[in-house]
Amino acid sequence: MVGAVSQGVLWGVMALGVYITFKILDFADMTVDGSFALGGCTSAVLIVHGADPLLSLLAAVMAGVIAGAITGVLHTKLNIPGILAGILMMLALYSINLHILGGPNQPLARNDVTVMNYINRWLHLSQVFKSNATAVSSLITGIIFSAVLISVLYWFFGTELGSAIRATGDNERMARAQGINTDSMKILALMLSNGLVALSGGLVMQQQRFGDVSMGIGTIVIGLASIIIGEVVFGKRFSFWFYLLSVVLGSIIYRLIIAVVLQLGMKTQDMKLLSALVVAIALSVPVIKKKFTGKKKIPAEEKSPEAN
Repeated sequence: MVGAVSQGVLWGVMALGVYITFKILDFADMTVDGSFALGGCTSAVLIVHGADPLLSLLAAVMAGVIAGAITGVLHTKLNIPGILAGILMMLALYSINLHILGGPNQPLARNDVTVMNYINRWLHLSQVFKSNATAVSSLITGIIFSAVLISVLYWFFGTELGSAIRATGDNERMARAQGINTDSMKILALMLSNGLVALSGGLVMQQQRFGDVSMGIGTIVIGLASIIIGEVVFGKRFSFWFYLLSVVLGSIIYRLIIAVVLQLGMKTQDMKLLSALVVAIALSVPVIKKKFTGKKKIPAEEKSPEAN
């Protein structure tokens, strides 16, 4: 369970990136399947060649930012539909990731240092948690990154620039009428989103200790599942910071569901099917709930005229 929660927090960083495009910008970006693997592959190669793991994560973020920028340019400047622009970039990134790794995968050597190793040594986790020190260090790493990112995103989307991105997602025509360059806002949001997705890919790679060109397959589904589960379980309460927190919590719940199902004996080849089912169920819950509550209210409304 500790391992599932730690994975959920690390993947929650990716879900935050998907939240920016899917919910704030209202843009179905398929680039994330490629940019997640791009971040993992970039971080893996740099660590193998002796780079600091934190610097490798910074490079992964920059690679994701560039991928997002290209998707934005394809959509805004070349008028390619958003979903198609994302698919084109996702396909291109598969070949790019193969060139980065020099093959289909790149494992880290035992002596290669990761961010989790830093946390482990700093807090002496191996002495306290002898059996699952790696999972605990991954959990602490994910909490630190998630907390910092939620704080930064909450601040950023309260600024004039962040509000312009939100306005573009809410009503593009109205935003353009207010003098906002909506094309630039779309590109900026896609850069920010894919930068976060690539950062998550780098973190997950360092936890798993290997980079793989196919590690990003299904990322968009996992991100959507995390967002929807967070909304269904926690609802739309409080302020924008709670929406961001619910995305990470939704990612944790998703990973716990996967862990429980695997413990019950489900085969690993059925994981993608399970992910699709989880998303479908999570999407249908609000609709079913709305219909159910609507049916309960109708009799009460019909009775009132008769009583009068």
